[in-house]
Amino acid sequence: MRAVILAGGKGTRLAPYTTVFPKPLVPVGDMPILEIVVRQLSRAGVDHITMAVGHLANLLMAFFGNGDRFGLRIDYSQEEAPLGTAGPLALIDGLTDTFLVMNGDVLTTLDYKSLVDYHHQHRAAATIAMHEREVRIDLGVIEADAANRIIKYTEKPSFDYRASMGIYVFEPTVLRYVQRGVRLEFPELVWKLLAAGQLVLGFPYTGYWLDIGRPDDYARAVDEFEAMRDQFLPGET
Repeated sequence: MRAVILAGGKGTRLAPYTTVFPKPLVPVGDMPILEIVVRQLSRAGVDHITMAVGHLANLLMAFFGNGDRFGLRIDYSQEEAPLGTAGPLALIDGLTDTFLVMNGDVLTTLDYKSLVDYHHQHRAAATIAMHEREVRIDLGVIEADAANRIIKYTEKPSFDYRASMGIYVFEPTVLRYVQRGVRLEFPELVWKLLAAGQLVLGFPYTGYWLDIGRPDDYARAVDEFEAMRDQFLPGET
């Protein structure tokens, strides 16, 4: 099984941590967040990882090398100019079978094998791991008509939604909709697939997931990784 890890962003929301090294190398506990991801993928049966790199790529390449110490093969695809979240896929050769794509800054206990099995069972072109989230608004929310007449008043409502976990399973056919050298974001790719009649599924996951994109999320990840280490990396010390 092959995986593509998107590790080329500048991580501006996590500044100043990412000023001198790439966000995937931000430490969580005693290892970078991306090392946790690589170890999890290796345990799930992934034997080949391609890292799509850009910002401070040399540091990532120096740290992970060829992947020998993780028990798999790691190679790199470097973009010369920012291509968005989906655009880098067009630069990667050899994606001829089902493959995983994911962000390099995700802390989760997701079982990647279950995700891939679900994708295959439903014969989807693309499957997106999704997580239930809730937003609470600590205010009274008012709805009014065009004449400013109040039609609804809700005190401190909450809204439920399903968020992309930044983890995807793709069939090679998806690459038909990604042009080499053209910037493309994942939402745009999904719209292209839907417009073409391709089956795009969501994989519901209710376990632990955290995108460490902001300083408060990063601080939370550090605390919770230590408390839940055996769940993220079972059997490892």
